[in-house]
Amino acid sequence: MNKTININLGGFFFHIDEIAYQKLKRYLESISKSLSDDPQGKNEIIADIEARISELLSEKITDARQVVNEGDIDDIIKIMGQPEDYAEAEESYNESAYSYKRNSASGKKLFRDGDDKFLGGVASGIAHYFDIDTIWVRLGLLALFFGAGFGIFLYIILWILLPEAKTTAEKLQMEGEPVNIDNIEKKIREEFNNVSENVSEFANKASEKIKGGASEFSEKMNQTFTGKSKKNNGLQDFIDTLGKIILAIFRIIGKFIGVIIIFISAAVILSLIIGGFSLGSLEWLNVEGDFLQYPQFFYDSVIPIWLLTLCGFFLIGIPFLILFILGLRILSSNIKKISKPTSLTLLGIWIVCLLVMIFTGLEYGTSHSTHGQSSDRNSIDIVKNDTLNLKIVNDDEIFYRHNLRSTSKKEEVYIDGKQMVYSNNVNIKVKKSNSDESYMVIVKESRGQNKSNASFNAEKINYKYKIEDNTLVLDAYYLSNFKNMWRNEEVNITVFIPEDVTIYFDNSVKYFLDDVKNEGNIYDKDMVNHHFIMTDETLKCTDCFDEVEEEIEEEMQETTI
Repeated sequence: MNKTININLGGFFFHIDEIAYQKLKRYLESISKSLSDDPQGKNEIIADIEARISELLSEKITDARQVVNEGDIDDIIKIMGQPEDYAEAEESYNESAYSYKRNSASGKKLFRDGDDKFLGGVASGIAHYFDIDTIWVRLGLLALFFGAGFGIFLYIILWILLPEAKTTAEKLQMEGEPVNIDNIEKKIREEFNNVSENVSEFANKASEKIKGGASEFSEKMNQTFTGKSKKNNGLQDFIDTLGKIILAIFRIIGKFIGVIIIFISAAVILSLIIGGFSLGSLEWLNVEGDFLQYPQFFYDSVIPIWLLTLCGFFLIGIPFLILFILGLRILSSNIKKISKPTSLTLLGIWIVCLLVMIFTGLEYGTSHSTHGQSSDRNSIDIVKNDTLNLKIVNDDEIFYRHNLRSTSKKEEVYIDGKQMVYSNNVNIKVKKSNSDESYMVIVKESRGQNKSNASFNAEKINYKYKIEDNTLVLDAYYLSNFKNMWRNEEVNITVFIPEDVTIYFDNSVKYFLDDVKNEGNIYDKDMVNHHFIMTDETLKCTDCFDEVEEEIEEEMQETTI
């Protein structure tokens, strides 16, 4: 049988057995001896420590008749820390349960933060260790979960391996603060204030409920003694029940909306992160081909593309980051709001990125507003009754094309280490010459800020051809400066031949002919591998009848069979 003692600790009364009392008394005396000789500072710290111990004991003692035992004091000491965690003690306490050898203040250590946790406090602990905002660590773990797939396993492993910061000293070490008297006092005071606020809030809510219950009880008693009751009491109960059901439904819908917001915002943020490292390709999905490209206004801008990419990432990512945090707050009220400095910083970054994008868009609009062209006339040594062979070739060393055809698609190539644009946007026409001379006109088109600038850009387009005997060999591509990627550039070639000159279309020009007029309105792709003579009006096929006769013979044979 142990003797019990009533004590006043931090303004609360406790029943404590004599052994536990002696252990608690020696513990507080040891802490008092380890502190400075300043009576005022010592008293404040001791008062805070007693208040903290009182609060911890209140959590453990749920019944006013329950007695605090030695095990409860051991648990409290484990949480609060040994006296040597506070300062150097002049005297040593020889109890086997304590060791008063003073340890010097240690550096920052990695713990789990149990006071700021969503699951296990891993993210907040890592954030403390690297001195960054917790939200970025949580986003990084989420990115590993959705992107690489091992984020959840990494979190579980860290949850198991990392200890939780429970004592005051551990919390200070987690935050990288020296374990000294000032920090201990400050930490305890902060925790005590937080507890006081929570207790006050709980007391207010309890008071409101008590007042509401008392009011309801008074009303019912009044109805009982006076014999009066509300006629619509049943209807009122039905309305109240219906209201609770509707409120519950709305809460469920709200949670569902929170999940959707989290999923969509996380998907967008992860897409931005992945796209930032693989923009222009989907190689990370084992898909070949260029499916993603920079926006048109990124090209020919005075601002570097990498900076524009970063601005685009923040411009889209920051709003979805806010939505992500909003979704988390909908699901859990424990998620803290973004601090005011962080909010203002994000807003400032977003506004700067928006202004950069607006400036780049306006610059793009003005630099591509006017159409211009450059033309070049070249004679061809072909006279009446001659035959001109027309063919087109590609340089496979620059860019290989299996099927050559005219297309506005552009490719990025490097010529002698210089970044260039490769395009097959080349079109060929054949028309009647107004003289006895054969010639061709090459028209190169581009866009610019004004007519002069657009014409200058068109003139800089690199297009080549050559004439070998009676064969005109045209390039199937042109090269241009990389900054002109989106200036809608193209090359149009018109071959002018006089009357009685024959032209042969090689099969290579099949998909480059552009609405070539002829007798019989033969399609462009059907004109290849045939000879056409220029009449006084238009081209006329001289060997197409052979195919027509073959088709007629084949039809007659099929009919006979």
